[in-house]
Amino acid sequence: MDAFWRLPQNISTFGADIDRLFYIIVWITGVVFVAVETLLLWFLFRYRGRPDRKAGYTHGNSRLEIVWTLATALIVEYVGVISRGLWLDIKDPRRFPPPDLELIITAKQFEWNVTYPGADGTLRTADDFTVRNQLHVPVDATVHVTLQSEDVIHSLFLPELRLKQDAVPGMQILAWFEATATGEYTVGCAELCGLGHYRMKGAMTVHDAAGFASWTARQIAAAAGSSDAARLAATTNTDAAGGTAPVGEPDPATTAATAHVHH
Repeated sequence: MDAFWRLPQNISTFGADIDRLFYIIVWITGVVFVAVETLLLWFLFRYRGRPDRKAGYTHGNSRLEIVWTLATALIVEYVGVISRGLWLDIKDPRRFPPPDLELIITAKQFEWNVTYPGADGTLRTADDFTVRNQLHVPVDATVHVTLQSEDVIHSLFLPELRLKQDAVPGMQILAWFEATATGEYTVGCAELCGLGHYRMKGAMTVHDAAGFASWTARQIAAAAGSSDAARLAATTNTDAAGGTAPVGEPDPATTAATAHVHH
């Protein structure tokens, strides 16, 4: 961000449209604010207390009230009309572009857990893997996210992608984005979710295609290694509980029986 009044860097395919709408609303509200404050200051001066002046009483001006009510209604209607299409493009799953990558992001106090498809390339299968507080995506790829929460309401906030979406317990909420530039960015929570809210943040890395493929391959290999180690440990524990000797060591019962036969 070059200056405090400017928006963060835009790396989203729909970011320019959001920024344009944002600035339209800022200009409208800014003009109204300046006009109202100017009138307030003028009224304070014009109708200030004086020793020789009595206060006047009025029940209002119907014509003036109709004018400013209609003006406000027209402004709100205008903003709603110009924002409706953009809102549906971003929020309506029926209008999402086809995904290149699907993820599950699970929020809980106070971390983000991101689940990726494993070697089979399909989400919600046995070889999925999950990383904490790390969002890795390829550049120029449409990413679909299923957002959920384990405890309280959180809000996924990716400022450079112009994406903010609540995660609500008991609901699975869909969102999408497409990053247009590689780099390191921030994942934040924009909903007060408890005492540790201030530290609920992660990192988003936007890779080029080769970099994302390499990162994914490393994660799949690490997950497979962890699964093999877990299966070996489970097998060893089962054998020990059942009285079976570990591979490579003689079974004490068999050794005793053999010694008895030889004698």
